[in-house]
Amino acid sequence: MQHISLVTPEYAARRATRANSDCPALWSILDSVFDPELPYVTIWDLGILVDVEQTTQHSCKVTVSPTYSGCPAVDVISDDIKAALMKEGMQSVTVEVSLSPAWHTDLMSPDAKHALHNQGIAPPAQVVHCPQCDSGDVDVISQFGSTACKALYRCNSCLEPFDYFKDF
Repeated sequence: MQHISLVTPEYAARRATRANSDCPALWSILDSVFDPELPYVTIWDLGILVDVEQTTQHSCKVTVSPTYSGCPAVDVISDDIKAALMKEGMQSVTVEVSLSPAWHTDLMSPDAKHALHNQGIAPPAQVVHCPQCDSGDVDVISQFGSTACKALYRCNSCLEPFDYFKDF
């Protein structure tokens, strides 16, 4: 897995935004919210959790940027964010969906890329490697995988098919 990049400048900037936030407890609560299509990756690690602002003692605004503009999981993610924060005492939670700047894979954490790999999905990379045997000898079967943000590949070494999380 040496080909998985560690920390991108974009992820480092996100980490700095979070570290300088006035409401670290709210960010921590949202660490329990997972992407419904990738239930082993948090919305933070996926890079779609953009910002959290506490507007009053019992209300906050959360900004998310979906992986693509037509992402069908946005409503579920918004509901999960509201449920997690309200369970911890927030009385009003606004979730804003922002399409600009657009989400891209450089916003993902190293943990997200490792989690994808561990689930048999090749993480975004300049060169696609098989998540089973780590071979770079792979072919695209279809640009459309199990979700719109994945493509279907096949490894020519171990012959296993696998999803590749597209590098946008």
